[in-house]
Amino acid sequence: MMGKRQNRDRDSFSEMMAEVRAFHHKHRFRERGGEDLVYRLALMTEELGEIADCVTKGKSRDQLATECADLLILLMGNAIAADFDLAEAFWRKMAEVNQRGERIVDGRVRVTAYRDEEDPGH
Repeated sequence: MMGKRQNRDRDSFSEMMAEVRAFHHKHRFRERGGEDLVYRLALMTEELGEIADCVTKGKSRDQLATECADLLILLMGNAIAADFDLAEAFWRKMAEVNQRGERIVDGRVRVTAYRDEEDPGH
């Protein structure tokens, strides 16, 4: 598909979503089970395993990039399948995580919501 639309902005998230949407339409994912979220979860698990394989077995950066792109395409497809605005969800979540503090856990930085921060009573 991308070859037919070479004038697209390759850095535009909305263009990327349009490309994934066109891919779903081309292969009739909605009608043929490709947008079933449980099925997609299995596919994402497989891709995450392939990313882990790249990292733990020292595979090339190009191989890692390819596997990360596969996972990104699946995540974008989840937004299509579940009918939500992934860009909006991203910005909402970034606003939330940018308000969090950081901790060093096992010598590495961790930015997450901790129970004692969410509920001071615990």
